[in-house]
Amino acid sequence: MGKAAVAGLGLGLASSTLSFGAPSVKRNKSVGIIGLDTSHSIAFAKAFNASDAASDLGGYKVVAAYPHGSKDIKTSVERIPGYIEEVKKLGVEIVDSIASLLDKVDVVLLETNDGRLHLEQALEVFKSGKTVFIDKPIAASLPDAIAIFAAAEKYNVPVFSSSSLRFMENAVAVRNGEIGEVFGADAFSPAKYEVTHPDLFWYGIHGVETLYSLMGAGCKTVQRTYTEGADVVVGTWEGGKIGTFRGTRSGKGGYGGKAFGETGILDMGGYGGYRPLLVEIAKFFDTGISPVSKEETIEIFAFMQAADESKKMNGRSVSLEAVLAKGKRDALKIKI
Repeated sequence: MGKAAVAGLGLGLASSTLSFGAPSVKRNKSVGIIGLDTSHSIAFAKAFNASDAASDLGGYKVVAAYPHGSKDIKTSVERIPGYIEEVKKLGVEIVDSIASLLDKVDVVLLETNDGRLHLEQALEVFKSGKTVFIDKPIAASLPDAIAIFAAAEKYNVPVFSSSSLRFMENAVAVRNGEIGEVFGADAFSPAKYEVTHPDLFWYGIHGVETLYSLMGAGCKTVQRTYTEGADVVVGTWEGGKIGTFRGTRSGKGGYGGKAFGETGILDMGGYGGYRPLLVEIAKFFDTGISPVSKEETIEIFAFMQAADESKKMNGRSVSLEAVLAKGKRDALKIKI
């Protein structure tokens, strides 16, 4: 399939979702975690394994974890020993390989903090046929992100990736038409850097995903203004709609945004935590249908890559279509 799979992802920005048909009903809803180098692994395991877990978490339980995520991001590597002990207390078995994990579970949470490892790890999961959620960032490059979706299609495996910020209550309300057609939006989040990842891929993705949850796909051009303390990225969508992302690296951090619509202006309010995302993950595990289209997820990464290109050109406007086209060409070189 190779090149055809990647080419089939296209540059289209329709709101299709990845659907591979509902998986067969499972008597055991066992979850495996790949990567204990992020606090998400602990938070997700605690939520799914709680004795009083709500029914909308689907009855899924984390039963096994392969701990080794990042190999050289110090802040991630140092977490692993402590997180191993934490998940053991939740009844989670620690295994020595992804292959061993896959023998014990029905579905997978790929939580490795290091996006550079996601394609390699996801391929092993895809080849097993297990449905998988891939935590942010889905990859550490646009070509890898495109290749992950191509591989999911090649192996006919459901995949879903998202920041939890997408599922803030008011963001969902905007998508459901609370203020009619959206003509613009502003979003913000911390945007600290990690040298192994493109600037916004590591943490700014939270705010960029918020922006996309309000605006949807269809951005045409991107311009970035950069200082050491902050970034402001302005995207122009079809019809002259404007969306902005502010990434902060100094002063008090936070998450949020505002949508400007046909019938009102709605503030996103405060961040509500992981639970709404976990509910969506449980639904996804049950149905095999992602709540976020592959086109939109890929465009989020193209937006962040275009922001990097704009930074290199001192804030000049960058065509998203051109960035996507190059990403596709580079993805064709990746063996899946």
